[in-house]
Amino acid sequence: MDRETSWQVIAEQRLGLAGLLDGLSEEDWDTASLCAGWRVRDVAAHVALAPQVPSVWSMTVEGIRARGSFHRLNHDLAVRHATGRTGQETVAELRQYADSRRLPAPTNYRNALFDVLVHVQDIAIPLGRTWPMPPDAARAAAERVWTMGWPFWARRRLRGMRLTATDSEWTVGDGADVRGSIGALLLLLTGRTATLPELTGDGVALLTQRLRPAVARPR
Repeated sequence: MDRETSWQVIAEQRLGLAGLLDGLSEEDWDTASLCAGWRVRDVAAHVALAPQVPSVWSMTVEGIRARGSFHRLNHDLAVRHATGRTGQETVAELRQYADSRRLPAPTNYRNALFDVLVHVQDIAIPLGRTWPMPPDAARAAAERVWTMGWPFWARRRLRGMRLTATDSEWTVGDGADVRGSIGALLLLLTGRTATLPELTGDGVALLTQRLRPAVARPR
């Protein structure tokens, strides 16, 4: 998927998330997301923050506070941002920055694409909502996660398995067969286990045993 199309999908997903969140109760905002230790409001704040690029000095200070932990840095930034505003203010931010193409220096639009696709599902699934994941975008995102290594190490975690999308032309790996929609496979690649019941194939039992203890974290 090219850069322009990717950015269009990113904007659509941000706006879709804003619509999904609009009008949630306080209880809904505090629902546990698919990411252990992150509420719906925290993941939403993380997505809203993505295009609001902080200064190098600010990130240096935050990195020191987080003791060099990337995951702790992400978590603390998101929680502070969520705590400092109402849910509707976060919704407004998602809409305000939906078309923004600003990104922190170490990342790129390919990472931004899988980031927003996955985080929308991190929120939608626990809330019992459905938000479609475009198959072409999900395939591009899955390919990126499969080949990138850190922070998901998908090839290492899923060694000995052959993943095949049932709604898209995408197959990776070698070994026991695991089949599912490209969206379900993308969530699997990024450490989410919520869609395990949707997967089929002789590798699912091994996969379930291997990944149940896994903890997904926003990147």
